[in-house]
Amino acid sequence: MINKPQVIVIGGGMITEVQILPSLYQLKRIGVISDISVCALNGEPLKRLAESESIKTAFPGFSFRSFPDFTREPLDKPFPDLYKEVLDQADPGSIAFIALPDQLHYNAIKEALGRNLHVITVKPLVLKYKEAREIEELAFKKGLFTGIEYHKRSDDRALMARRHYRSGDFGEFMLGQATMVEPWYYRNSNFQNWCTKENSDMFSYVGCHYIDQVHFITGLLPVEISVYGIINKYPNGKEGYLYTDGRVIWNNGACLNVQNAMGYPDIAPGGNTQGLQMLCRGEKDAGYLFHQDQYRGIKYSLLKKGTQPGDTYYNEPSPDYFKYVEYGGDGLEPVGYGYRSIQKLLNCVNEVNARSDLDGRREIIQKIDQAGILATPANSYYNELVMEAGRLSITNSGKPAVITYGKEPSVKLK
Repeated sequence: MINKPQVIVIGGGMITEVQILPSLYQLKRIGVISDISVCALNGEPLKRLAESESIKTAFPGFSFRSFPDFTREPLDKPFPDLYKEVLDQADPGSIAFIALPDQLHYNAIKEALGRNLHVITVKPLVLKYKEAREIEELAFKKGLFTGIEYHKRSDDRALMARRHYRSGDFGEFMLGQATMVEPWYYRNSNFQNWCTKENSDMFSYVGCHYIDQVHFITGLLPVEISVYGIINKYPNGKEGYLYTDGRVIWNNGACLNVQNAMGYPDIAPGGNTQGLQMLCRGEKDAGYLFHQDQYRGIKYSLLKKGTQPGDTYYNEPSPDYFKYVEYGGDGLEPVGYGYRSIQKLLNCVNEVNARSDLDGRREIIQKIDQAGILATPANSYYNELVMEAGRLSITNSGKPAVITYGKEPSVKLK
């Protein structure tokens, strides 16, 4: 195995630009990883990544290997299977970072594991439980780490809440509400090509963050899901479930309402609206958790607004997810739980790679699984059951879908 793994990012979309690539550049800067490649369907997003002013300012002189080569190939020419050739070139023990639309994760992850590469993927892992279990077993058999980038697990708020809840300080979760509404301009992005009603929905895309967070905090398991979706058209005419209302029942009888949408005003001061509220039951009084995650106590009124969609003169920025700050060196340094999440996952890969024997690598993987801080197929499989149940419900007009656990977990309409 290798000391400093290569990283091959599969997918060049928004999340690669705003979080993944700059995080990887920082990890290369401090010597955690070596070469970085980015593979996309065509050259257009790769050109945008290479020319990103924010990334160039933060990381002067840094670059990635581009597949396809956007300087030589037509920007709109598709290369649907090129990522397989790129994975073929990677040394065993390197990392495939999957940043594709949800429905494409399974095949790409299987291709990477088949080439003896570790895998990190944006959430959710896959959309079906059996696929998650298959990935878990294949990776463990080969001694490869697979991690899911649920970055809210690295938010100090969630880590504080987890410690308090599991110490009994809140009591028992009974009733809650979670919201994550993304900005309107997302409708004009590549979302309109893949986040369509036949593939995904806003509950699956962003609701999974807060369902994962409630389990992360409490240890409870979701047992019944109902999701009502409202269909709207994107600018290109395709249809998607752009407004969703979900109801999640947990194995202690608690209920969580989850509302998601692409409907936050572009002219509003924050990048989105999001938060979590949990009412808990104690013996003599109530416990209460309230995370208003879009407000971080900062208010700016700028003389010149930025050039990105949704930029406003007056804004209320969050320093907590991902921001660039000065660090006394050349360029800027990324900070926030978006960066910390990726840093932790790559540190896990290096910890596994440090063991040359298969049993030793498996021992490290099991240790990470059991700690439960970072999401892996073994400790977050309930998310795939929720994805499966949510899709079953939303495509059946919101009828409840029941999750059954045990030796062979399954999902069916109630």
